[in-house]
Amino acid sequence: MNSFPFARRLVATFPFVCTAVAVMAQTAPTVDMGRVEVTSGRDNDTQQRRESTASKIVIGREEIERQGDSNLGEILKRMPGITLGGAPGRGSGIRMRGLSQGYTQILLDGQRVPPGFSVESLTPEMIERVEIYRAPTAETGAQAIAGTINIITREGRKGMPTELKAGSSFQGGYASPSASLVKYHDAEKWTANYTLSVNRYAAPDHSENDLTRTNSAGTTVRHRVSDSHYGREGMNATARLQLKGDPGETLTLMPFVALSQGRTPGVMQATETLNDVAAVGNPATANNENKNHFAVARLNGQWRRKLSADSNMEWKFNVGGWNSHNEFQQSSTNPLLIPRVAEDSHVQDRSANLSGKYTNVMGGGHQWVSGAEVESVRRTQSVVGAYQAVSGSADYSASSMRYAMYSQDEWQLTPKWSSHVGARYEGLTTEGNTSTGLVTNNNSVFTPLLHAMWRPNPDSRDQVRMSLTRSFKTPTMPTLLARRTYTRDENSATNPDVSGNPNLKPEVATGVDVAIERYLPQGGVLSASAFHRRVQNLIRNVTTQESSGRWLSSPQNISEAVTEGIELEAKFRMDQWIADAPHIDLRNNLSFYRSRVLSIMGPDNRLDQQPSMTANLGGDYRLKTVSLTIGGNINYNPGYTTRLSAEQLTTISQKRVMDMYGLWRVDSSTAWRLTLSNLDPRNYNTGSVYSGNGVVENSHTQNRTWTNVQILLEKKL
Repeated sequence: MNSFPFARRLVATFPFVCTAVAVMAQTAPTVDMGRVEVTSGRDNDTQQRRESTASKIVIGREEIERQGDSNLGEILKRMPGITLGGAPGRGSGIRMRGLSQGYTQILLDGQRVPPGFSVESLTPEMIERVEIYRAPTAETGAQAIAGTINIITREGRKGMPTELKAGSSFQGGYASPSASLVKYHDAEKWTANYTLSVNRYAAPDHSENDLTRTNSAGTTVRHRVSDSHYGREGMNATARLQLKGDPGETLTLMPFVALSQGRTPGVMQATETLNDVAAVGNPATANNENKNHFAVARLNGQWRRKLSADSNMEWKFNVGGWNSHNEFQQSSTNPLLIPRVAEDSHVQDRSANLSGKYTNVMGGGHQWVSGAEVESVRRTQSVVGAYQAVSGSADYSASSMRYAMYSQDEWQLTPKWSSHVGARYEGLTTEGNTSTGLVTNNNSVFTPLLHAMWRPNPDSRDQVRMSLTRSFKTPTMPTLLARRTYTRDENSATNPDVSGNPNLKPEVATGVDVAIERYLPQGGVLSASAFHRRVQNLIRNVTTQESSGRWLSSPQNISEAVTEGIELEAKFRMDQWIADAPHIDLRNNLSFYRSRVLSIMGPDNRLDQQPSMTANLGGDYRLKTVSLTIGGNINYNPGYTTRLSAEQLTTISQKRVMDMYGLWRVDSSTAWRLTLSNLDPRNYNTGSVYSGNGVVENSHTQNRTWTNVQILLEKKL
């Protein structure tokens, strides 16, 4: 890949860097007067970030509540280097550093989130804080080539009032009411808090697909228009119960329950020509309906006991599971243009996790941590379907056993230097039934990890972070073992059947991270970080045509890949830079990425779903004359093309999302919030091109998006 475009992007960051330098130049060093400071929640979050040897960003309650987002995904999309997949305003799949979803490790209260659970749907009321690690650590786990996101559920505080929120959002003519309740209880030997959230989500969907195919039969041109509306009712509940025993001994239980059901009726119309001659039965119409049910229940537990003045033992467990049921029916006036489809699928997942950790504080800023983990997962899937020209099932049952051991040593070597050295060994055995019979896949990875932090002056607010790490990504159960899943539409090069591959190996990455940070005296941070990852055994779906003529996509270890990038962040108040300026809190970040898959010739031989850049520009301002706070954010990701192979490439259009909010505090216990999301909505376009085996096929889909308006009453009782 030509490096000059990347260099030009670096030059484009010059104004941003100049801004950061200007703020640094006008920031005077602080003098320790030996006084106790009373800091805000945001200052505490910044302090946690500053003191962590491993690179970490902390998002606390103040920042979570600020913009009145409806889900966790909307909060995270404003963070440096984090993107969401899918259309603007409806994104799903949290991604770090532009890499696809599986490269980011997601934890809930420090425990791995089971596959199939959509954490971005968590409501802000359920979350105490979010920790974002840019590089892996032995304790949090090394299945984090892009990074780790640890979501901490709501914690209670003594004297915390009951919080009630109720309101509705409006999108495309549909209303989505919601309500939440947060309550706290305190007693001599125990504390408890719980959060309950109920909602009904409704939204329209409009898409248009154009397909052009040239083969031995001639040129086929097809146009389809789909209209549907999605409705879902859901309930989420979390709680935290802490029991206090002997001094230094606590037991914490954290249950989580989520239930949802949805229905999507729709209609489709299609026209098609072959060599400019209209197909028989043209145009065709179809009615379809998708019904889904989802339920998840989990219990996280933590028992901590102090063994001595400088050591303690901690045990954690996680047990639970989830069920999903999906029904899809589609009728058609002409099955040759729009297939008739009937599909019924059930998935059941059960898992349990147990881990133990020993911590010894040896004095002088020296702490040693060692632990072990074991996790068991069992999953069954039943799919019965009737598709165009075929009838089939994608049933499978599988189980996996994961075990890990780790040790890490954190040491304040000198007032200027601190280190974090660790190692982790992790093994995974997966067994299941595939189309070829019973198979077993065994993988293990050893990951040494080294982090260091240097402060040029121990009393200064400047510091440099450095990391040299090894991380990995294991194939998921469906990727390894899923039997053939038939496409609901016409089988083609851009719409193939899908199957798993039991012979996959884990992707393993060696990475280097460097970051320069300055923490401002009045609060805020300026940072610039760079990273480089070299990935071995890259997994990518490869599309081939079988002797029967059907197209099939299956994952394969194809090659090595390289990805690298620069992430810039600036959070400060405007009057820290310009005298007598309004007290506007600014939060800006700008990231540039590039990658290349070594076995695929360029251009555009990047890793899947990685844009060349991401950018956020936002600010908040509290008016002095009235109790009103206003703010907004602009999120931008450019469009890009990805070459998947010599024969196939995909395209994704740019995303530009503008959000605004206003918060009016009527009194100390009552507030009204108005949020406008996805102002200036734009179409979201995706495409796929295949050229090979005597076939040239071009598919392009355009999805419409809408502005979302939310009105919310916030009350403290």
